[in-house]
Amino acid sequence: MSGLRAFPPPSAGEGGPRSGSGEGSDGAVQSATGDLSTNVALPLARPSLTRGPPSPAEGGGDARRLQSILLRPGADLAGFRDAARRLVAQGVPPEAVTWSVTDSPGLFGAESVEAASAPLALPKAVASLIPQVIPHRDPERYGLLYALIWRVCHGERHLMEVGSDPLVHRLHRMAKAIGRDLHKMYAFLRFRRAEDSGGEHFVAWFEPDHHILEAAAPFFVARFRGMRWSILTPDGSAHWDTDTLTYGPPGDRAALPEGDGFEAGWQTYYESTFNPARTNLKAMRAEMPKKYWRNMPETAAIPALIRAAAGRTEAMIEREPTLPTRREPARAVAAMADQDPKTLDALNAIIKRTEPLVPGATQAVLGEGPVGATIAFVGEQPGDQEDRQGRPFVGPAGQLLSRAMAEAGVDRGASYLTNAVKHFKFEERGKRRIHQKPTAGEVSHYRWWLDRELDFVAPKLVVALGATAVLALTGKAVPITRARGPFRFDRLDNRFQGFITVHPSYLLRLPDEAKAEAYAAFVDDLRRVAELGRELAA
Repeated sequence: MSGLRAFPPPSAGEGGPRSGSGEGSDGAVQSATGDLSTNVALPLARPSLTRGPPSPAEGGGDARRLQSILLRPGADLAGFRDAARRLVAQGVPPEAVTWSVTDSPGLFGAESVEAASAPLALPKAVASLIPQVIPHRDPERYGLLYALIWRVCHGERHLMEVGSDPLVHRLHRMAKAIGRDLHKMYAFLRFRRAEDSGGEHFVAWFEPDHHILEAAAPFFVARFRGMRWSILTPDGSAHWDTDTLTYGPPGDRAALPEGDGFEAGWQTYYESTFNPARTNLKAMRAEMPKKYWRNMPETAAIPALIRAAAGRTEAMIEREPTLPTRREPARAVAAMADQDPKTLDALNAIIKRTEPLVPGATQAVLGEGPVGATIAFVGEQPGDQEDRQGRPFVGPAGQLLSRAMAEAGVDRGASYLTNAVKHFKFEERGKRRIHQKPTAGEVSHYRWWLDRELDFVAPKLVVALGATAVLALTGKAVPITRARGPFRFDRLDNRFQGFITVHPSYLLRLPDEAKAEAYAAFVDDLRRVAELGRELAA
């Protein structure tokens, strides 16, 4: 279904079963029987936000059956997801549901609900909005989200495109509030260094406006992966031990350690970067609300900096301007030039550290063979097996090359084998990774590595296997059938003798009746390579 995605089952990262202690048990679903003819207040204060076909009065649900949903405190995405699936499966409309985040039974008693929890096929916009709204403190958030799901599942598939709809507008505002709260936490949370039985430990206190701790914690894991830290909030706590992220009960600000030397250094840095000429109290309070100040060491210096701002600005204006110091860049340029790798091992270390230009490859596949080899073979790019094993020419085409080299009298162990492109580029089709030919831009990206690699190996003869290798070595497209045989690589200043032939993978793609003749021609090419190599080595 275009534009749709299934509502996935709960996972640990989305509020499902978590390690460590949490803020309560997973959401439980309860039901009760009531009579809507009696004076019972509806659970939502804004009935217009939950409108949607069909209502109980219109035959869309059992008017005598009311559902009470109990969820754990905080952002219970897993509990809400399970409850929404069950309610939709039972055909329970929003106005027949009450949502509670307490551990006490609902208003209408308790009775377990036995219903299937089939995944819901929701539009992508709805499925992505739900986890953004769940952390909001508004007690109506669950009811509003279920109203959205109900309407989408009953004919209003494009509801999210109606920005003027009161329900959609309100949910978007709630999602924006969560985004702002996350931004404040990322920007204003400060760790303090402490010591415990495990050694160095960093602790921070933060008071978010909403239940965002579980949504924000992965950001700090990614940023401070090598540190042991804890984030304490009035709603719960998060703890990272450099391996596992766990959640615990609410923290206590009194447990925060006293200021450390790093805080003093941070305050000094803040004072040195403060620009008195740009002091704007209104903008400062808007971007950094005062509620966060007591947990930020640099804010202790703000009052004094503001008081001195006017005088410092006047002094800056009166001070005679000075020209910037002119620096001679020769040493810096020389230092940059000296960063080039000095050996093949140093070059390979750079290649291994570099991410693939096209994401997906497992690793860079380096060249293989002795430095000073008489003959160097340059292929196109690694294949599936090369990517998995980290060695060139070990897949089906590489095995065919080894067989042809042996028949032609070329010692593979004494030759150097590499590729023009160092990472495997592919397209996934089911469980298979199908080779994709590199573009001219990708070949150009890797060309510097190939040039330096050949400089270090210093072969007498370079054999280009296929059109991509020829493009890398010559800088232009050259027809293989016309240029097959000895060739001058002008782009390389003729430092090496050249030879062009087909890539062994070409032979594998030929029809069976043409393979024998093409393979014999390939072996003949390699025999000429062997003879030319012996002449150059003499």
